[in-house]
Amino acid sequence: MPQIRPATPERPRERLLAHGAQSLTSPELLAIVLRTGTRGCDAITLGHHLIEQFDGLRGLLASDIHALMAVPGLGLAKACELQAINELNRRALAEELRTGQALDQPQHVKHYCIATLGHLKIEHCFALYLDSQYRLITAEELARGTLTQASVYPREVIKAGLKHHAAALILAHNHPSGVSEPSQADLALTRHLKQALALVDIRLLDHLIVTATGAISLAERGQV
Repeated sequence: MPQIRPATPERPRERLLAHGAQSLTSPELLAIVLRTGTRGCDAITLGHHLIEQFDGLRGLLASDIHALMAVPGLGLAKACELQAINELNRRALAEELRTGQALDQPQHVKHYCIATLGHLKIEHCFALYLDSQYRLITAEELARGTLTQASVYPREVIKAGLKHHAAALILAHNHPSGVSEPSQADLALTRHLKQALALVDIRLLDHLIVTATGAISLAERGQV
């Protein structure tokens, strides 16, 4: 009698083709991107290790290229592929904001800001310049460092707003500490910038405080 061999489990790529990407686990999806593992560690196991090491998918995809290359066996090519995935996600979110009103998509705005700022190790302050329909025109960095160390100058924000013909803007900056509560400096900056922008008929819609896990809207709290 011929011996019956057990069925070979489907590999991630085969499962994706048969059942769709949503049927795969995160390590399996990473395995498709990584293609190969390392000595004694297949691609799926490597995916597990990476997710654990970087405290989740968001931390992994937003990590610095040098931190990724420091992982044994990851290498330059795989590190670049992971960073490319994060950048594609950020640009896809930006496309949504360019085609729809930011006021109608507060969660999209938050997701975009988290993808852009959430895992930066020092404080960055960005402005999202919006047209008269509140669609994204562009996002520009205003300052780097804590608000007491790197000032956000209203004059420069106004100059950029006029250059982009912006009707409104959303301010966003990250708290690398992970504490999302606004500081007194954050609130003072919001008041000062709102008053300055009003002089040139540009509306400050919101100020978002961003961490790796979420974003707080000062407008939703009535503090803008």
